[in-house]
Amino acid sequence: MRKHKLFALVLLSFGLLSFIVTPVSAAGKGNLLSPDRILTIAHRGASGYVPEHTILSFETAQKMKADYIELDLQMTKDGKLIVMHDEKLDRTTNGQGWVKDHTLAEIQKLDAGSWFNKAYPEKAKPQYAGLRVPTLDDVLKRFGRHANYYIETKAPETYPGMEEKLIASLKKYKLAGKHAKLGQVIIQSFSRDSLLKIKQLDPKLPAVQLLEAEQMTSMTDADLTDIKTYAVGIGPDYKALNAQNVRNIRSHGLLLHPYTVNSEADMRRLLNWGVTGVFTNYADIFQKVKKEYKS
Repeated sequence: MRKHKLFALVLLSFGLLSFIVTPVSAAGKGNLLSPDRILTIAHRGASGYVPEHTILSFETAQKMKADYIELDLQMTKDGKLIVMHDEKLDRTTNGQGWVKDHTLAEIQKLDAGSWFNKAYPEKAKPQYAGLRVPTLDDVLKRFGRHANYYIETKAPETYPGMEEKLIASLKKYKLAGKHAKLGQVIIQSFSRDSLLKIKQLDPKLPAVQLLEAEQMTSMTDADLTDIKTYAVGIGPDYKALNAQNVRNIRSHGLLLHPYTVNSEADMRRLLNWGVTGVFTNYADIFQKVKKEYKS
């Protein structure tokens, strides 16, 4: 019995020693912004299976082991940040009109799940009916530092002060500022001005410039060089990519996260071209494809 205890202590000591002398390069494997890492970005959560931008959608994406949960921000009439893609309530709730014309209290009374059951009857579940629109703080409070967030400032020109409110919420949950882990939050936007404002408010927060398909067709080396001054990567429409422009983007030292990639064939083609991650409604499928690609 004593021999077994002694042997166990020796093994424990060796394990602790090997942990202590772990080289920095090994710790670097956890770098979320590494160009060698392929990221699964759960677009609006597990939105292929669950009503988008609900807490349940994000919880489902976490269970699928997505690297990031992706969320879009809008701002209410009384200045609260909510998690919703559209500027209008009509598509994903039983409400009508512009988000900016409604208070948070009004929006929180809406049903944000029943639309999904009607749109996708083959995926419908009774528990989706009555799901609520979460605030940014609701999401950050629910997951805290146990999730990675890919957050888009939607229509920032419509919502003055959006960036300041976003940074304040991130700091509240220690996801920005001196306690933050680099790469745990990425800010994305189609608005260059919004990303520059974020950079001014918190220079350590990584940014990704989103691009429409037509912007990609006219993209020059000078444009990519400019983006590199304020962003770690770009997020283009995947349909605008080809093997040549993927190589060119990567040669500028930029991460490349195209949206929104939902078919296995597209996933495999983009991985072969050299993208460093994708936005997808089906995080579980991309996880499978990624595993096959690496093996």
